[in-house]
Amino acid sequence: MTSTLPPVPPSLAGRIVVPDDARYERLRHCYVHRGAPAAVLLPEDAGQTAEALGYARSLGSVVSVRSGGHGISGRSTNDGGAVVDMSRLDEVRILDRARRRIRVGAGARWGRVAQVLAPHGLAVSSGDTGDVGVGGLATAGGMGWFARLHGLTVDHVMAVELVLADGRSVRTDAELEPDLFWAVRGAGGNFGVVTAVELEAYETGDVVFADLVFDAADAAGLIEAWGAVLEAAPRELTSFLTFMPGGPGRPQLATVTAVYAGSAEHGAAERALTPLLGIGPPLRQRAVLAPYPALVPVSGAAHHGQQQLSATRSGLLDHLTADAARAVADALGSGQVLMEQFRSVGGAVNDVDPAATAYAHRTQNFSLLAATVPERERELDVHWARLAPHLNGLYLSFDTRRTPDVLAEAFPEPALTRLRALKDRYDPENVFDRNFPLK
Repeated sequence: MTSTLPPVPPSLAGRIVVPDDARYERLRHCYVHRGAPAAVLLPEDAGQTAEALGYARSLGSVVSVRSGGHGISGRSTNDGGAVVDMSRLDEVRILDRARRRIRVGAGARWGRVAQVLAPHGLAVSSGDTGDVGVGGLATAGGMGWFARLHGLTVDHVMAVELVLADGRSVRTDAELEPDLFWAVRGAGGNFGVVTAVELEAYETGDVVFADLVFDAADAAGLIEAWGAVLEAAPRELTSFLTFMPGGPGRPQLATVTAVYAGSAEHGAAERALTPLLGIGPPLRQRAVLAPYPALVPVSGAAHHGQQQLSATRSGLLDHLTADAARAVADALGSGQVLMEQFRSVGGAVNDVDPAATAYAHRTQNFSLLAATVPERERELDVHWARLAPHLNGLYLSFDTRRTPDVLAEAFPEPALTRLRALKDRYDPENVFDRNFPLK
């Protein structure tokens, strides 16, 4: 197989994986989508990343970039192209404890970041899964367990190191190429291969983690009630609400997970969490005091397209009104939509000026992810169209569509026009077209 590829630069010797390599099966897929790239490149530093990008471009086919490989949108792998896999750039380093400044390689996974920071009493809110890679999430948004208290992950990015389409390695921050810094905080995948990010962490001790299960026979009522509780809750409380459909002999259930990261004062966590018990008929309830790394463990398992719900839609909502709740409940009741998950945002997320980052969604209180299997995608779209009047934007990493109207939802004006101008400046040949194509 290697004979069909151009000669590999000496710096990449041993760092290219092709289909007849024993390592290929572990590297070809992401968590949600299966892939069959012609080559996977494994650089170990910024210089090799530039070499890998140049070589990938020389193949004349699709170029995907993967940090952790979780890739709900499926854009971190491909068929027949090249994948630049950043997993070997995984250093996690504390630069300045007093200023809570850290530097993280793009290929690190968030669970490991949490493990390294915990002994120092620090954390950075990422997603809800430790196996997600740093590079993709830290430049797209990052809705984690501390979102309402501390904001999105991009809100704590202080500098980004990346390789541009022309092979230049640059560092961007509020003073060095500030336009690029604005763009990579929300649309980073469109501008280069991120090799590392510097972030401002925050002081964190143990948190209270609650796991509640409800009878979801009245799904609409449950959604509306959960939304009301979260909008009235202290910022220290962030919560997710997840529905999986029932079936013959199986009732429809809803799971509420929540983190209280506030005061250790006696009764404070209980006061914040107790209203959640009243949103529907509880079937199980559990709350534990835990260190943050326990919430985002790293399994280290290989990704092989194991998540079958690979057709996804994303939407943001200002409020969970009765009509919006009914539309989601109807989709669940149809049996065609196989998962719906709400995440609470608002709070500190909405303290940020919408113009401060390319991620401009700063009025919404909730994010919704809907998913199903590919053969039911058309039915998912029918239900999504009914929900559309209640939506206000979307989170691009959770949506598998690539149409122009979806792009406008991801980047509301004037952000989209500014991004397109910067795309012409930094990537005029549209090398990085695997996220939302800005051209």
